[in-house]
Amino acid sequence: MGNRLSKIVTRTGDDGTTGLGDGQRLAKNSRRVEAMGSVDETNSLLGLVCAELDLSHAESRQMAEALQKMQNDLFDLGGELAMPGFQLISDNHIERLENWVEEFNADLPPLKNFILPGGSKAASYCHLARSVCRRAERVVVGLGHEDAINQELQRYLNRLSDLLFVFARRIARLNGGEEILWEKTEWPESGGTEG
Repeated sequence: MGNRLSKIVTRTGDDGTTGLGDGQRLAKNSRRVEAMGSVDETNSLLGLVCAELDLSHAESRQMAEALQKMQNDLFDLGGELAMPGFQLISDNHIERLENWVEEFNADLPPLKNFILPGGSKAASYCHLARSVCRRAERVVVGLGHEDAINQELQRYLNRLSDLLFVFARRIARLNGGEEILWEKTEWPESGGTEG
């Protein structure tokens, strides 16, 4: 394993294909490769959230620890996509996310309005990670219509986006910050036009 990634430039993808773990090559714009890429983007954004958290707060440290576990899960999830027929994500992963949603959402005030992404840099990154995670979920669902995949993958991504929403709310409130609420646009009444 130590030398596996020692050669970075291989030129094997210059023809517009990429290799999967089972040896097959797929076009870089195939749905499976798109799913792998969206999961990778989500993982990278979780790293940004971690980097922006103020670790002087115990709650931020708890979230950072959870986010790093999620990053490991996403690496496994991407590995599953890269190795058709191989399963790494299970009900246990999903149950852990659901437990975190319950734990971190327990004392948040009920939502009475939609929330705009923002509140702080870390909260904004968390909202961005959530929206990219939703895209990853959509691509994985599409892949599932074309090819056999572990159904836990889309369930995991769905729960992860829920948890990231809860984390964004908590992060926005750290240090006395606030969430930014959507203000409903008042549309002018339409009386119609007579012609």
